[in-house]
Amino acid sequence: MKGVVIAAMLIAALLACNLASATPPLKEPKQYEQYCEAQKVAGTGVIDISTSIVDKKIALEYYNVMAGDGDFELDSEHLLSENASRLMRPGPNGSAGKKPLNLYETTKMTYSGSTPLVGGKYLHSKAFYGGIGAEVQEVFSVTEMEKDQTVYFASTDPTGHWTENPLDPKKKWDDAAKNDLIYNVSPVHLVGLETRNSFNGTWGTDSKWHKIFYKDIKDHQSFTGNFEVEKLIKFHEAPFAEEKPSPCAGVDC
Repeated sequence: MKGVVIAAMLIAALLACNLASATPPLKEPKQYEQYCEAQKVAGTGVIDISTSIVDKKIALEYYNVMAGDGDFELDSEHLLSENASRLMRPGPNGSAGKKPLNLYETTKMTYSGSTPLVGGKYLHSKAFYGGIGAEVQEVFSVTEMEKDQTVYFASTDPTGHWTENPLDPKKKWDDAAKNDLIYNVSPVHLVGLETRNSFNGTWGTDSKWHKIFYKDIKDHQSFTGNFEVEKLIKFHEAPFAEEKPSPCAGVDC
């Protein structure tokens, strides 16, 4: 029994001396895949649309569905790149310049009908695959809606494929500059949804970020009636190592 207690104390001391790191960005695969979809739709009738993307290489789960019967206009695109440096797009909340992203989606949509348009969207950086465990979900059932929405997702380190400084292509860089740039240019890790919409019906979002033992964030909103909404949801982690207070600090051990 005494030996077990001593072993437990040694393990606790060793853990206390180590550094706790933020979730590191996933490495961009050398052999990478891309997916692109763009569509424009206008008409009256039955609507049945669904998109699902599960990519374990970049810790992504994404689902988007809607169904209804009425007057419908849609202009949207889905862009997926396992190599984020190949997908440079504007970042959320008016951030300056273009950012390397793994998933980027834009949606402009209007709907009007006596039958409700029912749908939902789910974006998840799955911790089990190496993500940060953050997720955003949108659900709605509306007889009228006008929506302008953008989805952002990043999980990989894009600097492995950059050969020149994207802030100034005329300037090359050394390893130190490249390592610093990932934190200033790349949004790794990022899970976000930015939306402006007006609707008659029910619309709401649920978002959460959970990290075992030290982080638990939840947000819920739901509206039923005739509303106009502007909303930004963003979970962002810059993968810097963080020091833990240690009883070994300043001691040669």
